[in-house]
Amino acid sequence: MPHKHNTKKRHHIPKAKYTITNWSQYEAGLKQRGSLALWFIPEAITHRKAAVRTSPGEQPRYSDLAIQTCLMLRTAFSIPLRQTECMMPSVFSIMAVSLSVPDHTTVSRRVVRLPPLPRISAEGAAHILIDHYWAKGLWRGQWLEDKHGAKSR
Repeated sequence: MPHKHNTKKRHHIPKAKYTITNWSQYEAGLKQRGSLALWFIPEAITHRKAAVRTSPGEQPRYSDLAIQTCLMLRTAFSIPLRQTECMMPSVFSIMAVSLSVPDHTTVSRRVVRLPPLPRISAEGAAHILIDHYWAKGLWRGQWLEDKHGAKSR
């Protein structure tokens, strides 16, 4: 039995198909959605290059700190990696530092090797501290978890 009566006689308007033909402009539009002011410890800027690898393959351009920084910004603001990729140059322009930014595909590939990020609460402000060793997110009640191992209410 058909889903609707007289389906063969009913007027059917086909659904329009929207395909993206200009991917470069589409991605550029997605990247233009964010801006942020963020301060780094000066040693973090000098440690943005990855260590030399002895195994076969191309040398990594970005350290785990650079990838972790992008992921922390993504988590703190709940934005995709493309917007995070656009946010980082605005951070560097405010700081008057000329550093290269990892591509969103590079970040998504390298995230597999990094430890998982902590969950950031939607309540209150989230702060991202970036020193020369690691990027760490701090949010309301997180100090209690670090100090006592207990969950905040």
